[in-house]
Amino acid sequence: MRAFLLLAAVTSALTSASLRQISAEDVSVLSAASLTDAVTEIVDSYLRKTNDQVLVSFANSSALAKQIENEAPADIFISANLGWMDYLIENGLIKPTSRRNVLGNKLVLVTPVDSKIDFKIKPYFPLSKTLGDGRLAIADPDFVPAGQYAAAALKWLDVWSEVANKLAPGRDVRNTLSLVERGETQLGIVYQTDVVGSRKVRIVDYFPTESHPPIIYSFGIISDHDSPAVLTFYDFLTGEEAMKIFKFYGFVPR
Repeated sequence: MRAFLLLAAVTSALTSASLRQISAEDVSVLSAASLTDAVTEIVDSYLRKTNDQVLVSFANSSALAKQIENEAPADIFISANLGWMDYLIENGLIKPTSRRNVLGNKLVLVTPVDSKIDFKIKPYFPLSKTLGDGRLAIADPDFVPAGQYAAAALKWLDVWSEVANKLAPGRDVRNTLSLVERGETQLGIVYQTDVVGSRKVRIVDYFPTESHPPIIYSFGIISDHDSPAVLTFYDFLTGEEAMKIFKFYGFVPR
């Protein structure tokens, strides 16, 4: 009888452990840095409803796309522009039918909250004169979508040639914001949504939407990574509750 009870206890423990392994899976997300606050809150909300674990890494979209290309362990990719998602789909690394272009954003010029800088953004606006010997914080336009949008806007406004040698390029848009927050630069170009959580900067003005390509966030599942846990979280990430959170942080659901 004691042997039977011991066997039953061991069997129960193994069954319980097995069920925990089945019911709790890791979901890995690679997300554009500009989504840090919103995606973090969405994940927190999701984890209150499930046993699954969601792990998120934030960086600029180009760096994340290269990680996926180099077979980094990931299940979901969120890109801050369409180009990198296009690239991964063309190379068979994202499941094409999973792609959802669900969010928009706006590009803004920011300054420290106590700065006296104030002008309207328009063609030939006095950006270089205002900078003086200072530098313009901008996400690296060679690699980062936010920087590429910013460069396109400045060229459209005919001020790029005056400031191209006055740039302080950041590794991503959050790094760019921090340069302005710390007062290392008096002006910077970031997304509208980056300003929502900061008390150290204010918006000088918005860039005209026609001055740069549309800012669209593209979501997708890595090829052959559409497990039930991944699909469940992906539906939540692109669903109604998540969209409300994205909207709270200033993103525009499409």
